[in-house]
Amino acid sequence: MLDLLLIATLGFLGSFGHCAGMCGPITVAFSLSQQQEKPSWQQQICFHGLLNLGRLLSYALVGAGIGALSSVLIAGGQFAGVDSVLRQGMAILTGILLIWFGLSQINPESVPHLPLLHPLSQKNWHNRLSSGMVKLSLSSHWWTPALLGIVWGLIPCGFLYAAQIKAAETGDPWIGSVTMLAFGLGTLPLMLGVGMVGSLVSGDRRSQLFRMGGWLTLTIGILTLLRTGDMIDYTGHASLVCLMLALIARPISRLWGQPLRYRRALGVGAFILALAHIGHTLTMGWNVQAIPFLLPTHQIGSWAGIVSLALLAPLALTSFDRMVKRLGKHWRSLHLLSVPAFILAAIHTILLGSHYLGGFEQSLVNQIAAVVLGAIALLVVLVRSRHLWSFLALEKLYVFPSKNQ
Repeated sequence: MLDLLLIATLGFLGSFGHCAGMCGPITVAFSLSQQQEKPSWQQQICFHGLLNLGRLLSYALVGAGIGALSSVLIAGGQFAGVDSVLRQGMAILTGILLIWFGLSQINPESVPHLPLLHPLSQKNWHNRLSSGMVKLSLSSHWWTPALLGIVWGLIPCGFLYAAQIKAAETGDPWIGSVTMLAFGLGTLPLMLGVGMVGSLVSGDRRSQLFRMGGWLTLTIGILTLLRTGDMIDYTGHASLVCLMLALIARPISRLWGQPLRYRRALGVGAFILALAHIGHTLTMGWNVQAIPFLLPTHQIGSWAGIVSLALLAPLALTSFDRMVKRLGKHWRSLHLLSVPAFILAAIHTILLGSHYLGGFEQSLVNQIAAVVLGAIALLVVLVRSRHLWSFLALEKLYVFPSKNQ
């Protein structure tokens, strides 16, 4: 019940910013497209009531489908238990999405913009979709608004992804459906208000609610990461992978361009995951005062992780356009700290990772895994060097850094 209340509250407060910005213009366009020049308030209520009823129905059906699919995975064993890889991965993704949206609501410039999470922000996509749906809204059939709402509920949306993943975690079609319905009901008041009167509250009040929703979203995201079992390894390794991709993004961009496009996002994601990683560690009873009493290898590993996180913090806080402009040529110099941060994170993983050398029994498998990870870390550092590319006669494929790379 608490989860449903939280997801409904998330939908309500989030709708004052994200939904109003992304879907508000479409809702207003539907209002203007009605054949009557001045429709009565009863007609407005009927039109927008059916419109949002169709949207909620779409959400519920999608939630049921996602819940049914996850129930099949549970029956097959892939999704069984809180410690299953798939469930843990989905929990991490949900938490990161919520933290990401929370930060973007609190301060839109605090995180890089990801087109994948805001598909309607792409001008051509938005214009074509709006035009097609508004043309459909000109139909005189009474069921047209409901049909529009069903289509509307299927539009890809980053904010909706988090609710859909939460529905998948339920592993039940009925609970999945109710989860999505709770989210939709949370967004209902504002979307009805936007359709009826263009705006429900003043701009200042909407901005305050938007930021409040951001803090709530951020809190729910953190709780999602912390309450899904022992995910110390998952968050730590995911952070290391994000950092790897961010570091090799520029040199390999001629061969694979996607990491460069999302490089800042990968860097910020690495920092968020590292924070979740240390949060899990603290909940397990770890504290800095205990470090001197650990084995020497564990002491080195602990300090390597702490220093790595400290180096990542200023990089994450300056990974948006305003700080790039403000720091100018110094921005690249500061962000070169990502290299030692990565090396220290790799050392931390090798010495403390439960599947590497962090266990009391250093098995052959753990030693091999540690060597492999060390080799990968070394390769990541070498890939950034022009000399490796020259040695392999591949210098023409190497991408040199620009002033902000």
